[in-house]
Amino acid sequence: MVQDLTPYNRGMAFAAISEHPLDPAALAGLVSPSAGPGAGAAGAIVTFLGVVRGENQGRAVRALEYEAYGPLAVKALDRIRSEAASAWPGVTLAIHHRVGTLALGEVSVAIAAASAHRAEAFAASRYAIERIKQIAPIWKREHFEGGEVWIEGATANPDDETAREEALRRACR
Repeated sequence: MVQDLTPYNRGMAFAAISEHPLDPAALAGLVSPSAGPGAGAAGAIVTFLGVVRGENQGRAVRALEYEAYGPLAVKALDRIRSEAASAWPGVTLAIHHRVGTLALGEVSVAIAAASAHRAEAFAASRYAIERIKQIAPIWKREHFEGGEVWIEGATANPDDETAREEALRRACR
């Protein structure tokens, strides 16, 4: 059983695992305050949405099921945010991931990045999804026509510098 640490009805966190549908617009709003001392600081807001697609490796996918141990997964997402903040100090990043069974077209992961300029926001967002794939302890089971299978997930050691550098390389291409 996954503990829903920060559901949307209890406030937004910059890193969260949720059993509830993700709200990309709210996530974008979280990284770019529209009022107060930070208003106008972001010249670019980038959002990335991972969605359930209907085909994988020639199979007709019916649904995806995600499982995670919430506290550990949130810790990994926070680590990714921290790494991105070191690489792109002017970027504000938020990452939310769904757990549970998702139908085709549903959003499984939402990333929002805000910065003064678009290049840094795009790079930080790309870095975040690459690192999620590498180190976030979130497991995915694919339900397809005729069966189901667990898909290999994160396998890199979070402290593996080679994996982190590969994510940076992909983010900065």
